[in-house]
Amino acid sequence: MRMLNSINDLKKINFGHSVPKHSLLLLHWFANEVDIDNNNVIWLTVDLNDGDYGSHHYGNFEGLLDQLPHEYVRYQYYTIGNLHQDTSVPLPSYVTHPRSEYAGKNEDRIIIRIREPNKEERESQRIDRVFITQHSGYRTYDPEHTYEITTNLLRQIREFSVSVGEDQSSITYLRDLMMTTRQSGSYDTSVNLDNGKCVLLFCCMHFFFTSMFN
Repeated sequence: MRMLNSINDLKKINFGHSVPKHSLLLLHWFANEVDIDNNNVIWLTVDLNDGDYGSHHYGNFEGLLDQLPHEYVRYQYYTIGNLHQDTSVPLPSYVTHPRSEYAGKNEDRIIIRIREPNKEERESQRIDRVFITQHSGYRTYDPEHTYEITTNLLRQIREFSVSVGEDQSSITYLRDLMMTTRQSGSYDTSVNLDNGKCVLLFCCMHFFFTSMFN
């Protein structure tokens, strides 16, 4: 299984053809929703047992992922991102009702592996593995287009959070930054554009789809 460790790795994926573009929205939301501490540990901030954000337990019956470790601590897989699932805590509107170029068929999902806390740890559940995938049938996922996401990539994605889309100057600045970064062939992780609530990932994804701003 291919591991994606950076924005440069992510932009090599054939989004819009073999992989739904909508998965970029889902991944961007996830990166900004979880808590990543100074030790690069990812902590879950919601209760997936209640079906928040279109989630449910994933049994891994088709063997898509590694079998759960048999240790004194308990592990579980969960999928996140079912847009048609009734839930009291839905995904944000930019994920559920995206711009037309990001609209999908409700095929893309995030899968996480959770490590249940023990008595010495904080009460939150620890996420020790993250994947993006897509349905290849009604109940199965596509192993050819399943990718493991590292904490480093999640941190890089968080750098591209932007405020509500009325601020066109922010979008223009981000677009110009992306073009400069793309032309230089490098990515500066020190850039912090987090001006507030994360919406409208389309401006961030100019890094991948330059034609959107032509």
